[in-house]
Amino acid sequence: MICALNANCRRIVTLLTLAIAFVAADSAAAQDAVSLQTLLGEMVDRDSVAQYPSPAYICRQFSSYDRDTVGVDKPGWFANWDRSQFVRVEENDGRREYVMLDAEGPGALVRFWGTWHGPRKDGRLQPFTNGTLRVYLDKKPEPAIEGPIADLVSGGKLIGLPFSESVSPETAYERRGHNLYLPIPYQTHCKMTYESDGIVDFGAQRGEALYYQINYRTYEPGTKVVSFSKEQLEEAKPLLEKVGQKLVASGLGDTPPLRTNELDIELPPGTGPLAFGRAEGTGAIRQITVRLEAENLAQALRSTILAISFDGEQTVWCPVGDFFGIGYQVRPYRSWYTEVTEDGTMRCYWVMPHQKSHQASFYNLGEQPVRIKASKQVSVFDWDERSMHFNAVWRQYTKVDTGPNKDQTGKGAFDVNYVEIQGQGKVVGDTLTLYNGIAAWWGEGDEKIYIDGEEFPSHVGTGTEDYYGYAWCRPEKFQSPFHSQPCGDGNLAGGFSVNSRYRILDALPFTKSIKFDMELWHWRETRMNFAPATFWYSRPGATSNVEPDPETAAEPVALKRSDIIDVVYVPGAIEGEALKIVEKTAGTTEVQDVDIFRWSGDQQLWWRDGKPDDQLILEFPVEEAGTYQVIANLTKANDYGIVRVTINDQPTDKTFDRFAQRVSHDRVDLGQFSLKKGPNRLVVEIVGANEKAIKGHMFGLDYLLLEKAN
Repeated sequence: MICALNANCRRIVTLLTLAIAFVAADSAAAQDAVSLQTLLGEMVDRDSVAQYPSPAYICRQFSSYDRDTVGVDKPGWFANWDRSQFVRVEENDGRREYVMLDAEGPGALVRFWGTWHGPRKDGRLQPFTNGTLRVYLDKKPEPAIEGPIADLVSGGKLIGLPFSESVSPETAYERRGHNLYLPIPYQTHCKMTYESDGIVDFGAQRGEALYYQINYRTYEPGTKVVSFSKEQLEEAKPLLEKVGQKLVASGLGDTPPLRTNELDIELPPGTGPLAFGRAEGTGAIRQITVRLEAENLAQALRSTILAISFDGEQTVWCPVGDFFGIGYQVRPYRSWYTEVTEDGTMRCYWVMPHQKSHQASFYNLGEQPVRIKASKQVSVFDWDERSMHFNAVWRQYTKVDTGPNKDQTGKGAFDVNYVEIQGQGKVVGDTLTLYNGIAAWWGEGDEKIYIDGEEFPSHVGTGTEDYYGYAWCRPEKFQSPFHSQPCGDGNLAGGFSVNSRYRILDALPFTKSIKFDMELWHWRETRMNFAPATFWYSRPGATSNVEPDPETAAEPVALKRSDIIDVVYVPGAIEGEALKIVEKTAGTTEVQDVDIFRWSGDQQLWWRDGKPDDQLILEFPVEEAGTYQVIANLTKANDYGIVRVTINDQPTDKTFDRFAQRVSHDRVDLGQFSLKKGPNRLVVEIVGANEKAIKGHMFGLDYLLLEKAN
């Protein structure tokens, strides 16, 4: 706890300090210009994120979004040809240049995201041409930056890590998202173009595909800006190295003297608030560390709530796991603002200032006791007329229907709201935690962000995964200072995923209001849980449309598909996906999860990449010994093989050709067998393939049925 020893003295000192700070700030503003160096400094200035910007700016976006998106009440609002769309085409010294961005200054480019692939030929993607990216500043005829786009954005030819990178390193290059966070300031104007012979038209599925998002600042008129030049990179090399090291290391770094509140207590179910240190006077929280212990840790991460009030206003109410960017599964990662370690220790480094006081508390909304080990480090802070309170809100769209199966028009998609805020402030990040009910891509939707009452959003994106820095719905884990995917298991296979995007130079200031929507654009009809947490700073008195929701936070978290969708099982069936795999001589086995095929439980045991004479050996349980007719529900498709199935080494001459032009399944009579009580052995042997089959050696077992023989 920080206490005022002498309140009157403290007020006098604070007023004098503020007066000196105002004079110093005004003097500095008159002399300093926005430059590469000042923007780099801002990237690692934790205090600056808690201040309303000076000089003031707005942050907007150019992107390759489908140009049929013209109005919420017009056809095309959810159109999905978000590739190779440009502002216009220009002829320049015989070159055909596609304009990606055209912005009046003073301003700065602060984020570039892209992904790309070559044209399609015979159904296959061709190599990307790596066309030329050019950045023209202040209407000069020669570009300040010029080179192959892949080399400049993430190839390290302009700047290295962590300012330039592709994610995830585990993902094949052609399926990565590419990010450039090098700030590029300009005084009067910026134009970015792309040149490639592979571009055929705007949006048709022909020619080269370039997906991009470019965030840029436009400063208030009269702001002095030192325009970027490549020579500045060499001059700023020591600063770039220092800033890059800080961004990767994260942590508190250089901060004023700290005081610490600690907590180690078991919080009974359904209790709170548990006070976690009250501070009086002007100051700031600099770090919060939390580790939970519970029998059901996943539920504890969701049902344990962190709530914080600043100067008498509660501005933070968020489940602990979502607050720290992991949802409800402990997956280690690190960003500039947050980190989680292998043992489940969670830390955040948001600066959270207050003018008079703050009060932090925990709630346990669950049905189990939760042990909370936590610490909070606080310090002095110079509060002034630009200082802002930290906010964090959470909401979940529970078991939301995703709408019908879709084509590129997006018919059946819809917008969901992250948050809508009234007042003055800036949005600095968000975390999306979800549970996907089917093995199909959930995140085709684009962000739509309206600032200060815009009728059409100044931010329209190209896909949810693009917003979060990656691409192509890839499930591989990644982390970086400003975007992360600690878990992407639910992206393609169905299940749990969590994505975060954190903002610094691309923070979103607003003077009156901001509305942040994301399209829920799922390719398939299913249900899902979709839970965004949003982080922002605001001047005192700001409000949002997201209220604390203890009832939803207390609900059981989704751990399996049947937690959010109605799954139909065949009565009496022994599910193939539940069988013990004893041995396989080759290939890969996995549980396939595609509900349109209407397997029992919407799943099957899938064996692929085997060859003739390979075997898959399984065990299935029998409650009572005897002679049984064994029925198997087997999948068939154009890449499935011919198999022989034997049980307990009892001979059989039957083979089953599972080729079919379309995926389906049917019951086949394996024969009559003598079965013992307990585990029995079933052997699947690949015999060959139908001459019409593609590859032709896959096998799928939905379930077994045992019928007692008379």
